[in-house]
Amino acid sequence: MIETRQPSPGVKALDRLVGTWKVTGGAEGTVRYEWMPGRFFLVQHVELTQFGEPVTGMEIIGNLRPFGEPTGADVVSRYYDSEGNTFDYVYELEGDRLTIWAGAKGGPAYYQGAFDADDTTLTGEWVYPGGGGYASASTRI
Repeated sequence: MIETRQPSPGVKALDRLVGTWKVTGGAEGTVRYEWMPGRFFLVQHVELTQFGEPVTGMEIIGNLRPFGEPTGADVVSRYYDSEGNTFDYVYELEGDRLTIWAGAKGGPAYYQGAFDADDTTLTGEWVYPGGGGYASASTRI
């Protein structure tokens, strides 16, 4: 019997992000989420301005499944920007609350926001170690 793989519940939950969002707050612009074929990975396209500088890149979000190994438990991502930088994140969506940790899950740098009842706005805040961070609101367009 051939095993049919399915995306994890954690990845499936991120379907709420699919579409284009106008971002305001500490970073301004748009982000767009779309599924790769198979729906195992969500792709985010980023076109923002932060502190007067462009922030352009893409992020691949899903579970790690290295060749010959079991699927990882966490929904992780790697972001690639137009300056050659890479950033790793861990995503978790519980109910209406989205948490995105910069680096390791449970780390000191993270985003936490909440969807409204219609999934048309996502409002939250990035928190950085030492008291930094900024508020962010995303509205589906």
